[in-house]
Amino acid sequence: MLIDSHCHLNYKGLIEDQQNVLERAREAGVGLMLNIATRESEWDEVLGTALREPDVWATVGIHPHEADEHPHVDTAKLVERAAHPRVVGIGETGLDYYYDHSDRERQQKSFRAHIAASRDTGLPLIVHTRDAEADTLAIMRDEMGKGAYGGVIHCFTASGAFADAALELGFYISISGIVTFKNARDLQETAASLPLERLLVETDSPFLAPVPHRGRPCEPAFVADTARFLAQLRGESVERLADATSTNFRTLFSKVG
Repeated sequence: MLIDSHCHLNYKGLIEDQQNVLERAREAGVGLMLNIATRESEWDEVLGTALREPDVWATVGIHPHEADEHPHVDTAKLVERAAHPRVVGIGETGLDYYYDHSDRERQQKSFRAHIAASRDTGLPLIVHTRDAEADTLAIMRDEMGKGAYGGVIHCFTASGAFADAALELGFYISISGIVTFKNARDLQETAASLPLERLLVETDSPFLAPVPHRGRPCEPAFVADTARFLAQLRGESVERLADATSTNFRTLFSKVG
């Protein structure tokens, strides 16, 4: 069994055909999917999918792109929404200095609010970071000094040094279909050396379809293609990688049971 640790089932590209998307995932051997929230207006829909589908779980959070529009979403609001039994993670959150769709200070404030919610609830943090390694790591380390929390760096594309630092903090690393891209040599090198006991796989669908599906909307079924590529890259069997990443997911997202 595989687990897609990060997808957006309520986004355009999947929502129009959601039931068939879910069936194709199941047929591909995907046993669980984590449906990720990025803005407050979609929280109910993201949770609604998890309520309808027993193999789908939900998170609550504000993407760094949306930080400017959500100054009212504080730690208390996140904690309140995270109490629902089908909500198993906090995020996605983090810092994105590539697009800078939101003010950087507001991104940082939102990131810290999410970390505090993760700490208060015991639920894992789902971290997005792009062109912001130094600040992401500085905030994670500073907040860790206030009390332990855990989580995952999703859709990992950062440096090997950042991976080492995140692992040192106890975080997991999630690999998306980007690892299959021809120009992803640095990522492939890092992914090949990550400890198996800290590895997750994801699609980030409907984005970033892996080879051989480039140019199409991504969907959770395609996590099988990423897993096959990653297993070959690491010199492991697909079965071993699937078992390990599924075990890792359940260890991190322990509320799933």
